[in-house]
Amino acid sequence: MAIPRNKAVLATINEEGDSSMSDKSAYREKLEARLEQWRAEIDKLQAKAAEASADARKDHEDQVAELRKQQDEAREKLKELDKASDDAWEDIKDGVEKAWDKLGDAVKSARERFS
Repeated sequence: MAIPRNKAVLATINEEGDSSMSDKSAYREKLEARLEQWRAEIDKLQAKAAEASADARKDHEDQVAELRKQQDEAREKLKELDKASDDAWEDIKDGVEKAWDKLGDAVKSARERFS
């Protein structure tokens, strides 16, 4: 499931129109929680791959490997967010959200294929 844009996961703007550090922290915490949920889903898919028939196992294992790669890319985006200054972090949100959307869509697609 992709994280919805312009929803509660996105940082809010305070009355002066500036982002506060607490917004960055809250945004990051929500992304980290979602990344953890996806990690658990990927673990379940990996277990299903191990139980699949020999023909399907290779395909499932390849999908899990790709999900792990995308998960690592999303983690790298979190590191970029951490390194960004309080004023600049919103500038990298688009890249972070694209990585989250990509991973969310991939997890959903794999879940459907493994069913």
